[in-house]
Amino acid sequence: MALDARLSADGVSLLHGWLPATVQLITGLVLVLALADRNPRWWTVRVPAAAVAGVALAATVHWFMVTYGLTTNRVPVALWIWIALTGFAVALLMAGRSFRRAAAVPLCVLCVLMATNSWVGNFPTVGSVWAQLTNAPLPDEIDGQQLASRQAARTTTGPGAVLRVDIAASASGFGHRTELVYLPPAWFATVPPPQLPVVLMIPAAFHTPADWIRAGGAVATADAFAAAHDGQAPVLVFPDVGGSFTNDTECVDGPRGNVSAHLTEDVVPYVVSRFGTRTAGWGVVGFSMGGTCAVHLTVRHPELFAAFVDIGGDIAPNVGSDDETIRHLFGGSRDAWSRFDPRQVMTTHGRYTGIAGWFSVIGDHRAEPAAACDAGADPDNQARAAAALCGAATELGINATVVFAQGKHDWPTAASVFRTALPWLSERFDTADVRAGEPPAPGA
Repeated sequence: MALDARLSADGVSLLHGWLPATVQLITGLVLVLALADRNPRWWTVRVPAAAVAGVALAATVHWFMVTYGLTTNRVPVALWIWIALTGFAVALLMAGRSFRRAAAVPLCVLCVLMATNSWVGNFPTVGSVWAQLTNAPLPDEIDGQQLASRQAARTTTGPGAVLRVDIAASASGFGHRTELVYLPPAWFATVPPPQLPVVLMIPAAFHTPADWIRAGGAVATADAFAAAHDGQAPVLVFPDVGGSFTNDTECVDGPRGNVSAHLTEDVVPYVVSRFGTRTAGWGVVGFSMGGTCAVHLTVRHPELFAAFVDIGGDIAPNVGSDDETIRHLFGGSRDAWSRFDPRQVMTTHGRYTGIAGWFSVIGDHRAEPAAACDAGADPDNQARAAAALCGAATELGINATVVFAQGKHDWPTAASVFRTALPWLSERFDTADVRAGEPPAPGA
């Protein structure tokens, strides 16, 4: 089933359309009704005080996010408005209880959650929320017994298979959640299985390992690709790079967890041993924080990774200012910071061979200048950061390019980029008869 069909089958959209607008309209009306009161002091004292409380709540959330490096992306104005209105509604309820004021509080909280989801796109539909809450099976998910039966039968027709795996963190000591692996139909062709190429699929911050499957449609994309290429597609690995939903690690080794070590010393050997895949020449695809991870993993470990797709990543691991990043991610060590800065890593390494990279810049290329590889670019936004990284990579032998992706910095756009980039990746792996050519030129 195509990705679009799968998403529409899940139900009503939570990112746009009538449902978010209706919830916000109802909440606004309830807030207006909650203001009704005949006491003169209500309007002169309590309502202004509630407004101050709302602004204070938004300011506190902003301070918390900046101080603890929870995001480096621009937060939508609508989210700040609903956070402030939530504080306003709580203060109104405390000033004078009524059914309308009590109803306004959870409605405002719901609007905050929906505005947050609209920003990051983790849950495209009502059905995707329900699937997460109920831990519903993922697309193509099977258990170990079903895997063994299908492998014994050498069944290569139909979709691939998704398996939950428990990978020991013996090298890294990183406390991670259950991770996932997608096996394309071609994996079942022989026993032992063919040595297929592998792609690490790294999500954004505030994630679960299944986000690339539920929100990014990666399995649907891989199944569609395999169906068009006689069952051939890469093995996809969906690792946990946070350990918890809110832990933004940027895939480095540090106080928030030894994630780089987990990926390279735990995950790679496990997948090779368990599924008989290629031992090197892997790809890495990442969205947002994951894009940042994709670049530094590849340039730090060219012996393992040969291609990356960076979808809206940063110039380097980043959870705020340089000082905040060094403090939170590296325990105050500037030396450790430099060891994960892609430009410094590339300079120290010297010339690369056989490495390719795709920098996907998300935005409106009709309103922004097209990005191109330019090592001297000032990385003050995502487009110029991609240009600077691409330029530095190209100068050192990496076959890199910058490609614009029309859309928002959200999961639907990331899903679209992966659909576009998968043939390019597969050509790098010599998968089947794929001849994708080069990525489109910047701004094309």
